[in-house]
Amino acid sequence: MKKLIPSGRLLGSAIVVALLLVFYFVVLFKLQIVEGAKYSAESANNIVTNETVVASRGNILDRYGRLLISSRPCHNIVLNTDELFDQEDANAIILQLIETVEEFGEKYTDELPITKESPFEFTEVSAIQKTVLKGYLESAAIHHKNTAIAAGLAVEALDEDGKPRLDEKGNPIIMVDEDVTAVELMAFFRTRYNIDSTYNNEETRKIAGLRYAINSRYIVASSEYIFVEDASLGLITKLLESGMPGVAVETSYVREYNTTGAAHILGYTGLMNDEEYTVYKTKGYPMNAKVGKDGAELAFEEYLHGVDGKVAVTKTANGSVLKKVYLEEPVPGNNVYLTIDIVLQEAVERILDNGIERIMDERAIENEKAIKDGNLDKVLGEITGAGMVMMDVKTGEPLAIASWPTFDLATLMDNYEAIASDEAKPMFNRALSGTYAPGSTFKPVTAIACLEEGKITPETTIEDKGIYDKYKDAGYAPKCWAYGTGILHGNVNLSRAICVSCNYFFYTIGEMLGIDTLADYAKRFGLGVPTGIELPESIGVMSTRDYKVQLTGASWYIGDTIQAGIGQSYNLFTPLQMATFISTVANGGERHTASILKRVTTHDYSEIVYNREPVVLSKVESDKKNYDAVRYGMYLVASDPDGSAYSTFANYDIPVACKTGTAQIGEGKTNNAIFVCFAPYEDPEVAVAIMVEHGKSGATVAFMAKEALDAYFSMKNSSQNIESENTLLQ
Repeated sequence: MKKLIPSGRLLGSAIVVALLLVFYFVVLFKLQIVEGAKYSAESANNIVTNETVVASRGNILDRYGRLLISSRPCHNIVLNTDELFDQEDANAIILQLIETVEEFGEKYTDELPITKESPFEFTEVSAIQKTVLKGYLESAAIHHKNTAIAAGLAVEALDEDGKPRLDEKGNPIIMVDEDVTAVELMAFFRTRYNIDSTYNNEETRKIAGLRYAINSRYIVASSEYIFVEDASLGLITKLLESGMPGVAVETSYVREYNTTGAAHILGYTGLMNDEEYTVYKTKGYPMNAKVGKDGAELAFEEYLHGVDGKVAVTKTANGSVLKKVYLEEPVPGNNVYLTIDIVLQEAVERILDNGIERIMDERAIENEKAIKDGNLDKVLGEITGAGMVMMDVKTGEPLAIASWPTFDLATLMDNYEAIASDEAKPMFNRALSGTYAPGSTFKPVTAIACLEEGKITPETTIEDKGIYDKYKDAGYAPKCWAYGTGILHGNVNLSRAICVSCNYFFYTIGEMLGIDTLADYAKRFGLGVPTGIELPESIGVMSTRDYKVQLTGASWYIGDTIQAGIGQSYNLFTPLQMATFISTVANGGERHTASILKRVTTHDYSEIVYNREPVVLSKVESDKKNYDAVRYGMYLVASDPDGSAYSTFANYDIPVACKTGTAQIGEGKTNNAIFVCFAPYEDPEVAVAIMVEHGKSGATVAFMAKEALDAYFSMKNSSQNIESENTLLQ
């Protein structure tokens, strides 16, 4: 019978198996018996640590999904301080690390508020830096008493007789010297950190800066020290290849700004200070977490902040990673959509910037002529700031919120001290926090209130007599602005009074109304009350009896009511409040919240976490004919030759309703300029409010509102054309 498998093949297979078994047992013998002790020792020296995996912060987008701020993965260089300070000459290593970073043109974290070169002086410090420095000095006085006293940082506390004060244990009480100088602090650093005389002053400053940053974090319970954030691959490679002790690399994220606009709205992130950590640690934030510091980054922190993960990392004794096991996966933060249209926002910021430059160029010529002619009283001052807001009148959503001057968020941290100390206050959000007298732009409030309260009708006429002399015997007789021009306004109804901004008409009806009723209507229009925006804002001031008493201690007089009716007295409002007010007039009396939050989605955009619907905060009920009369008067301001904005809008393609305002701010000072409008007049879509410090008059700045409307409608038409084309293509 023929064999299924030849005997030769069976023999060959048996030999192969035998050889494999022999090889297996030899290797096993070598690993377990010959080198077993070695591998056992190495295994015992392996280190397993649980490390945090930083979660990506959510993105911030505009209303149409354009990316404004995103998170980009980066590598940070951190220092293992135990390993670093265990070296024989840690200062030499620190200096070498710093010089390597500088060689690559990158920046390391140095928070010591002392100039980089001698003669050493303290630099301008932020509130956080002051807290850190104070904590460091107090710690030095306690834990390094003799060194601190010798360097002049601390002194013994004395009683009234000039004798040393003692604590409960009978030891002298040591206090920080309030007049400590930067030179004295540098002398302390040399002694405390054993920085010997071989290091020159500049080298000493570098070493001290790093060691101060590390020590101060322990003292004030701040976040861990990051030596270099977002380090380049070249720098990381150089440091790791050089084998410098204490150097480690961690993966993290940095915020990347995809627009140069909306700096006051978007805000920025940073490491927590001591006060912030006390709040955020209750929410599970690690000490080294970055949080929103301002703007949308702060307002929507709960949505944007992700949940960090945890990973078990096994390393050899020399630091080589053997394996990673994820214990908890990181959960990225949610994405936040704002109501802002970033293309419109950027356009509005350019309009403000270019517009102010244009006004100042024209003003320089006018001032030169005035000086030449000896008319020094006609010389106008510099524009110091401005704010502009564009708002959807149907929903109350801000479409653009611009403040001038502004700054670049991408370079804010690099230039923070210079920007924060700039006299022009570029970080101050004038659109939300600047409060200004509204001037005649307030008159529609007085008009609607009088109409609704039945004090007048749209047809009521009042003769402008130039001087409102009803209280002349009491020494009060305000004049209409037209008095002295030779031509008074004559008999005018409400719409005409708004068109020509007749003060006499509004003196009369303001007195009829009374301050209490006027203040109530103003607040319902959103003036002197919160707007509902999620960012910090001033609530402004609506003139009232109580406010005057609180401010001055004086009683309220009828003259105060008369002045309040034309937008003067104590009235102070923000550009955002003015935009809310004019939107309410445009839509017929519904005041919406000015929230800038449109919606929130999960990090992968797959689910909607929150979708905001328009919210009505208050209503100003009045007959349609009343609103029509007020809006028609505002339309005449732009379309009638007697209107103060006629020269700007006379030939404009889109009908506009507007009101100009001029607010006096003191003797010898150039007036503030206020301008409000909405368009189109027949079916309002968008409202604009502009305030320019020392802008002279509302008519002077009206052209900027026109350019903003141009931007809005051109973008709207453009997007409609694109949608039509896409529909045809489908």
